[in-house]
Amino acid sequence: MEQRKRTAFVSGASRGIGKAIAEKLAEEGCDLALTCEKRIDALKKLAEELEDQYGVKVLALPTDMGDAAAVAAMGERVLQEFGAVDLVVNNAGISMVGLVTDLTVEQWQRIVNVNLSSLFYTTKAFVPGMVHRKSGGILNISSMWGSVGASCEVAYSATKGGVNSYTRALAKELAPSGIRVNALACGCIDTDMNRVFSEEERAALAEEIPMGRFAKPSEVAQAAWDIMNLTYVTGQILGVDGAYL
Repeated sequence: MEQRKRTAFVSGASRGIGKAIAEKLAEEGCDLALTCEKRIDALKKLAEELEDQYGVKVLALPTDMGDAAAVAAMGERVLQEFGAVDLVVNNAGISMVGLVTDLTVEQWQRIVNVNLSSLFYTTKAFVPGMVHRKSGGILNISSMWGSVGASCEVAYSATKGGVNSYTRALAKELAPSGIRVNALACGCIDTDMNRVFSEEERAALAEEIPMGRFAKPSEVAQAAWDIMNLTYVTGQILGVDGAYL
């Protein structure tokens, strides 16, 4: 009997870390369900490229991951298409740099919804099937600022701290069902999110990193694939920060 391909879900997959993880999963033979909110054309292009290059099936779905109803509808569509999801990568995230006193209530709530509440929404969508099958893996993309906090990124730091706690708690809850839950606490990665800084600021930041450079998204993707395949590792927050912390 032919073994079913593993199916993976990746949010925020149109660029950066999410795109790199999607590429790695496709390279490893996984069928994919990918989401993003705004860069729909880029996501569809990525889906076509991955299908052509790796012979996998890729579903590209425009989804606001901070909207509970939208995620629920997306989850139903994915399960209808694939029947099961084996790996869930919660990557979607946003940040606003500035004084916390300048944040509006709406901006604060938006960051919380996209960065943290979205994990709960995907848990509701995909974990029941994993529990039924007694297998699966969840990977949450966090940040080193979730551990130590960053000035002028209070909301972002708070949500990533929540991601870390959510990861540890959910891992304990799902371990008896054979489901592993881990997170990557990313440092300075060469993505659009970090291009808000000037070249001078980026160079100064790189000097503070013991490894002397920003990480490539592909390096994060490799770490993601590695930790998702460790069968006795769960509830861990793996730092991918070049020894910054």
